[in-house]
Amino acid sequence: MTHKNLTAVVRLAVMAGLGVATGALAVDLTKLPPASTQTGVTYAKDIQPIFKASCFDCHGDQARPKHGLRLDSLAAALKGSQDGEVIVPGKSDKSDLVINICWEAKPEHPMPPNPPARRGGPDGTGAPGAGNQPPPGPGGPGPAAAPRKELTPEQIGLIRAWIDQGAK
Repeated sequence: MTHKNLTAVVRLAVMAGLGVATGALAVDLTKLPPASTQTGVTYAKDIQPIFKASCFDCHGDQARPKHGLRLDSLAAALKGSQDGEVIVPGKSDKSDLVINICWEAKPEHPMPPNPPARRGGPDGTGAPGAGNQPPPGPGGPGPAAAPRKELTPEQIGLIRAWIDQGAK
């Protein structure tokens, strides 16, 4: 049995054991934005810029991308993560990537996640005191981390169209 098949069997067993039919873990696919009607969607032209802006910090060319998933090339995206494929060409509604980038569908693990909080005193190492929070004003934490920016329904729709059109 291949790793891919074993992973699928384990997922089914876990889902059956946890009673997904009760809705506790089920994803309401009606909450997914619809696929875009744009034709000829390609990774290089349309999808890579979205991934670069929102996903490469965790799923780029670093030595250990989160969950082994790299999205910085078409081949890497199609290869998937340490758990297996995340893109099912032709079936965006069956692709874990789409489920995970939809905050409505997966609020407990939104993608992209919030950046880590930035703390630091004048030397950037943290300030003494309650909760290691730096004082406001000069010598404070410096520029705040960029807020998380969820993908727009249009971006998700374009990703869905790309997958539905064969993920090329």
